[in-house]
Amino acid sequence: MISIPMAPSGIKESDDNSSEQAERHLQAEVPETQAGRRLDQVLAELFPDYSRSRLQQWVKEGDVTVDGNTMRPRDKLLGGEQIALTVRLEPDTTFEPEPIELDIVYEDEAILIINKPAGLVVHPAAGNWQGTLLNALLHHHPGIATVPRAGIVHRLDKSTTGLLVVAKTIEAQTALVEQLQARSFTREYDAVVNGVLTGGGTVTAPIGRHPVDRKRMAVVRNGKPAVTHYRLAERFRAHTHIKVQLETGRTHQIRVHMAHQRYPLVGDPVYGGRLRIPPASGEALQEMLRRFPRQALHASRLGLVHPLSGEYMEWTAPLPEDMQQLLAVLREDAKNS
Repeated sequence: MISIPMAPSGIKESDDNSSEQAERHLQAEVPETQAGRRLDQVLAELFPDYSRSRLQQWVKEGDVTVDGNTMRPRDKLLGGEQIALTVRLEPDTTFEPEPIELDIVYEDEAILIINKPAGLVVHPAAGNWQGTLLNALLHHHPGIATVPRAGIVHRLDKSTTGLLVVAKTIEAQTALVEQLQARSFTREYDAVVNGVLTGGGTVTAPIGRHPVDRKRMAVVRNGKPAVTHYRLAERFRAHTHIKVQLETGRTHQIRVHMAHQRYPLVGDPVYGGRLRIPPASGEALQEMLRRFPRQALHASRLGLVHPLSGEYMEWTAPLPEDMQQLLAVLREDAKNS
């Protein structure tokens, strides 16, 4: 069992849950070695469970005092001062909880691992304000309303299935975001692409908004760095089952990178191009390719360092039924040919 750690050495902690707004009161002394540094820099060192931006916000709102006085984030310290921090956990009431069933692979006091089905939007947005994973999380664990974005730290496209992690506390969210930024998450996907790949490889093309269609992403010169590794899992007559690992997490990254390599994902309505039916295909394969309802992409493996225990943990999710059926039909087609 994973236990909640004690407050860091030198930090005194107390809680006040008497009001609707939960509060945590932390105190620490500024080490002499921090003399001359900015308040926000020192806070980040003393209270690493919280992000720099969140600490700066609390300073501006008067929730941080130095020897009883408020200061600005950029003010410098001398060392030896007493810092008092009031952590305010205010619930976000923007979105409503909804009793949506979740496939929970793992849960403890800090994190949730969800196996997301196709069709479930992760976060409310234009056209999808209800019926999302966020609404489901608010119903499953009401306390998650105090965590920004209900603890969601990374996303999967609406039609992509598979594993994602959700933080149940601000501290866990900060730790998970840091791992994402450090590219230390293990994220492996199964995908089925059009075309026969002869080997694995790495795509390092930068990704940004499409210069004409702003709803799409594209490989563009001034885009953000994006790194995708892929290897062969199984080859068929005109398709390939691949395993994909992400180093970065750009929007639609796998879909964009594989289309850029001219091996777009089967069923991708945005980046897949025209429907490709291999010559001499049987009825079963033609029907499958015409009717496959989404991009053939599944987040099958997720690994991370647990924000409380410091232990590396990993989870897997089997291929959903539609991708299993797709692969079975492709195998039968290869066998008959």
